[in-house]
Amino acid sequence: MAETYARPRFGASREPKNLVNPGDRLVRALDFVTGSHARAVAFLLLCGLLFFLPGFFHIPPVDRDEARFAQATKQMVESGDYVDIRFQQDVRYKKPVGIYWMQTAAVKTASALGLPHAELRIWVYRIPSLIGAIGATLLTYWAALAFLTRRGAVLAALLMCSSVLLGVEARLAKTDAMLLLTVVAAMGAMARAYMSWQRGEDIAHPPWRWPAIFWTALAAGILIKGPLILMFAGLTIISLAIIDRSAAWLRSLRPAWGLLWMLVLVLPWFIAIFLRAGDTFFTDSVGGDMLSKLGAQESHGAAPGLYLLLFWITFWPGAPLAAMAAPAVWRARREPGAQFLLAWLVPSWIVFEAVLTKLPHYVLPLYPAIAILAAGAMERRVLSRSWLMRGAAWWLAIPALASLIAVVGAIALTRQPAFIAWPFVAASLIFGLFAWWLYEDIRAEHSLLNALVGALFLAFAIYGVVLPSLTPLFPSAEIAHALRNVRCVGPKAASAGFSEPSLVFMTRTSTLLTDGSGAADFLSQGSCRFALVEARAERSFVQRAEAIGLRYNMASRIEGYNISQGRAVSIAIFRSEGTE
Repeated sequence: MAETYARPRFGASREPKNLVNPGDRLVRALDFVTGSHARAVAFLLLCGLLFFLPGFFHIPPVDRDEARFAQATKQMVESGDYVDIRFQQDVRYKKPVGIYWMQTAAVKTASALGLPHAELRIWVYRIPSLIGAIGATLLTYWAALAFLTRRGAVLAALLMCSSVLLGVEARLAKTDAMLLLTVVAAMGAMARAYMSWQRGEDIAHPPWRWPAIFWTALAAGILIKGPLILMFAGLTIISLAIIDRSAAWLRSLRPAWGLLWMLVLVLPWFIAIFLRAGDTFFTDSVGGDMLSKLGAQESHGAAPGLYLLLFWITFWPGAPLAAMAAPAVWRARREPGAQFLLAWLVPSWIVFEAVLTKLPHYVLPLYPAIAILAAGAMERRVLSRSWLMRGAAWWLAIPALASLIAVVGAIALTRQPAFIAWPFVAASLIFGLFAWWLYEDIRAEHSLLNALVGALFLAFAIYGVVLPSLTPLFPSAEIAHALRNVRCVGPKAASAGFSEPSLVFMTRTSTLLTDGSGAADFLSQGSCRFALVEARAERSFVQRAEAIGLRYNMASRIEGYNISQGRAVSIAIFRSEGTE
């Protein structure tokens, strides 16, 4: 058994003790998997599945962005139109077509493989995000190899894989996980070109694989989320050019051929959407979406510094390690590797902090740089020995707080204490305690591995058990279930007072979003029709029904919580008399 040191009591000498540390076995496992690239990649792939699959299939559609993306893709599949992007009758021109094509491919593939009702299963639309998250983990490993040993690169990839923010995005049918993949691919290729130039290697005949990866990743990033990826790459290049007073290394990325290749990839769809909608897409996406974020878009405004505060949660369990690595990173800021990673991180972070609109996922493409810097500091054993070491307590604090919130939330919403999650919670707390209590700077790897295992158990508890059980948070799923159980054929629905995108996705594209009066009129127009009326709209529904002589009855009532608006909802399902 490996010899470790106990924390001395006040006045006691520091004597070696034979403490049981589960990190010892984890370190031996890490020794094995870092013995070859094949084992490292297979290990990271397995970790990605373990971290991201809990809850992936069972968490219902989350309002509002995920449901909007999924519904727009569903309409693309239904219509066979792979150029235009719509939500019901309205155009949805906030983002380019890339993620919709990927989700469409997932739905088509699932249907071809015989999955019934693939277009109604939200997890099918999440597959591109799962691929993006796992791919970003593997590409973080690949990018880190430009700066670290194989062992350090695996640890950097594990920091990304286990981070709270990537875990959330891997389970949402949105753009951000796949955007992260493209950014890490582009920055990894750029890093190799830059480090090769710094080492004085010949750049007259560089390999074609670096520019091929770089420019293809830029094109994919543009098709997924517009020009945002160009900001990450551009600010990095500008910062390095100012620091080095040279940008000669860019020649190894073959900019002339690369730019031409990027345009070949991105222009066809942009030309097609221009021919279809004129300049509407560019007006809505650039002017209506991107530039509006300079202000407080959709009430998401916040002061500078918010991302730094959120970092302690969104990058957990890597956040304490990153804080302890910060002094060493600052001292090494003139070294080429740290210089590149800081150029990737700092300028874009400042931009995001300065912009008024703030959402946690905006800074996700910067986290791989932090992961590589933190893993590098740990690998070189230069972590801080100052008061920053107290941050190790965060490895226990987050599981404790998250578990408490999850259990209390489950009791409040479902009157059930989520007993199935308790063993996972206990394991997470135990490993978090080991990570904190046995932390020493010379054995930081042991503590980090304990924290990573604790994060894995926490993911099983929160995503795999608690969230799927919180059915009141997902009233659309309850409504869709009720409509699927009716006896009449081809039920049609109108909703008043509850107009979340998840309702449209889980019912029908033709679901009418209206007010109370409109729901009564809709119900009077035929059989097998249902009016979904939220309590605040019931008065106008009843008044209109009386005015037109509508005879109806209530099939059921759904009690839930609208997480988008932050309020409880009570939705009555009315049907015309004679409808079953």
